[in-house]
Amino acid sequence: MSEESDSQRTSPSVASLSENELPLPPPEPPGYVCSLTEDLVTKAREELQEKPEWRLRDVQALRDMVRKEYPYLSTSLDDAFLLRFLRARKFDYDRALQLLVNYHGCRRSWPEVFSNLRPSALKDVLNSGFLTVLPHTDPRGCHVLCIRPDRWIPSNYPITENIRAIYLTLEKLIQSEETQVNGIVILADYKGVSLSKASHFGPFIAKKDGFPIRIKAVHIVNEPRIFKGIFAIIKPFLKEKIANRFFLHGSDLNSLHTNLPRNILPKEYGGTAGELDTATWNAVLLASEDDFVKEFCQPVPACDSLLGQPLLSEGLISDAQCDDSMRAMKSQLYSCY
Repeated sequence: MSEESDSQRTSPSVASLSENELPLPPPEPPGYVCSLTEDLVTKAREELQEKPEWRLRDVQALRDMVRKEYPYLSTSLDDAFLLRFLRARKFDYDRALQLLVNYHGCRRSWPEVFSNLRPSALKDVLNSGFLTVLPHTDPRGCHVLCIRPDRWIPSNYPITENIRAIYLTLEKLIQSEETQVNGIVILADYKGVSLSKASHFGPFIAKKDGFPIRIKAVHIVNEPRIFKGIFAIIKPFLKEKIANRFFLHGSDLNSLHTNLPRNILPKEYGGTAGELDTATWNAVLLASEDDFVKEFCQPVPACDSLLGQPLLSEGLISDAQCDDSMRAMKSQLYSCY
C-alpha cells in the first residue's frame, strides 16, 4: 500500500471531518493585557494588595476555587472578569469568591431588574435625567455618578426601572480598570423627594452588596429633614465602612465643595463645569447595546445551583424581608415625624 493511501487512512481529511460534523474547539479567551498607568499600578499595589507579578496567579487561584467549590455556577472565568472581584476585595480570595457568588445570586434572584438589561429598554429612565455620570472625575480619579430621584414620576414606570438604570451604569463603569482601582463617588440630589419615593429605594439598598465596585463616598444634597430618620433606619443594612462614607450636606453647597471641587461640578451644584449634561452618558450607554445584549439577554438555566443547592447568596435579603423592612420603616417614620 502506498504511503499516500496509508496517510489517508490514518489522518482524516478536512472533508471527512466536516462530514462527521466533529465540533470545533471553543476559541481561547483573549489574554489579559493590563491597561493601568504606572501610577495606578502603584495605587493598586498600595491600596488593593495587587502585585503585577502575581496578578495572573491570583486570578488562576480564584478560577480554581470557583471550579472546585461552585462547579455549577454559570459565570465567566476570563482573567479580566475575575480581576474585578479580586480588586473589589483587595485580593482576598475567599471574599472575592463570595462577592462573585453574591453577584450571580442577585442576578438570579432579582429577574425583574437583570432580565433584558440593555440601554434601549431603559430609554424612558435615561431621558428623564434620573441619573448620569459627570464628565470629570474627582481628584482621586473617581467617576461621579449623579442620581436625581425627583426626576422619577412613579406613575410613569416602577422603581425597578430606576434600579435597572443604576446597575446598567455600574456595569458600564466597572469595565474600566481605572474605575476598578479608583472606585466611584455617588452624588444624590434629594430635592423635593417625598417619603413615599425615598422608601422605594429600600430593596435596592438591601440587595446592593453584590457588585464588584468600590464606593468611595456618597454625597447627599438637598435632603429633607425626614431623610435623617430614613438613613438611621437603613443604616443597619449597610456595612460600617460604607455607612461611614455617607455625607449629608443639606442645602450647604460649601460643605459639598470641601469634598467635590467646584471645577468638576455642574452649575446646579455650585460648580463651574457648565450645565448638567445627561445626553453624553446616555449616548455612551446606547453605544454599548450589543455588549449588554450578549451579557444580559441570553437564555440562562432556570436555576443555577451551588453544590446541588439553589443559588442563594450570603448576605442578600429576600423579597419578603425587604417588604417587611419597608413596612417597618414607614411605620417608624410616621411615628417619629
